[in-house]
Amino acid sequence: MARTMAWIQSKSWSQWLSASLNVSLVALVMASAPAAQANTQQLRIGSLVPKNSLYHRQVVDIAESWRAAQGAGARFVVFPDGAQGGEAEMARRMRIGQLQGALLSVVGLREIEPSIAALQAMPLLFRNWEEVDYVREKMRPAMEKKFLDKGFVVLAWGDAGWVRFFSKEAAVRPDDYKRMKFFAWGSEPDQQNIMKSLGYTPVPLETTDILPAIQTGMINVVPSTPYFALATQVYNSAPHMLEINWAPIVGALVVTRKAWDGMTPEAQKAVRVASDKAGAEIRTKARQEVEEAVDAMKKRGLTVNKPNAAQMKEWNDLAEKLYPRIRGTMVPAETFDEVMAHIKTFRAGPAK
Repeated sequence: MARTMAWIQSKSWSQWLSASLNVSLVALVMASAPAAQANTQQLRIGSLVPKNSLYHRQVVDIAESWRAAQGAGARFVVFPDGAQGGEAEMARRMRIGQLQGALLSVVGLREIEPSIAALQAMPLLFRNWEEVDYVREKMRPAMEKKFLDKGFVVLAWGDAGWVRFFSKEAAVRPDDYKRMKFFAWGSEPDQQNIMKSLGYTPVPLETTDILPAIQTGMINVVPSTPYFALATQVYNSAPHMLEINWAPIVGALVVTRKAWDGMTPEAQKAVRVASDKAGAEIRTKARQEVEEAVDAMKKRGLTVNKPNAAQMKEWNDLAEKLYPRIRGTMVPAETFDEVMAHIKTFRAGPAK
């Protein structure tokens, strides 16, 4: 439901995120100059994330490491706050050379490689961040090869918190949400079809439409990360949060292969080092910010609703019902099975 009811996320937003919705992340763009003007390369960076946020600062640091190593004449521009459009639009812009890279949530990344959806589109599968990290690292080499084959280089992996449901009215059971209208990513028709088949009402929108839509009543529920809900003030119009870790918002910084190949070896090395550091920083701090954001919103009037054991069973039953619908549609069957196998191995322990 958040991927069926929000595979929001995500984005972002991660960003998301705007997931947290987005839960969202950032577009890196690099225009390669002609050989005769090798020192006039430009790195353009677009993002849904808020200006001066953790994600924005980390992307600026990566771009600065590129500029310093690339040499005189190298320039970069970072576009936060969705200035380059939604995540699907940023993926399109990279393909036509208007952007050379992007820090995107799964919502945007799946426009390049659909199998990436497995890290964000399987509700209530991951019990904690350790499981997310384990599965991501197991799948990372093959996943990065898939992106490379499609003309993109993955530089930094990050995440932006767990998707939770922010609503105008209190709700704790899956059926409570059937009378409400959900934000859904406009670029995810499979998600919308699954939601409708289960009795939910998705309203396809872009991330930038979320706040006015929740304020006017066009939607009643926003599946979002707490960070995004706080940063965008969504919680003021949707002051009830369901405390449930529906799905993680996962993302990555990618650049086009053309942009990567245009970098000097020294610049490639510097960007790799900076990206590894930024990815670790984003994952660590973003996870801390989840609870900090919730605490900040509670002080300003947010009501947190936590399902009891019986209600939680209803949510888990819903997730189990969703998996067969997700497999082969939102997530390629082979990738879905691979994730399930990794989870089984992790939980069997102790050799992890």
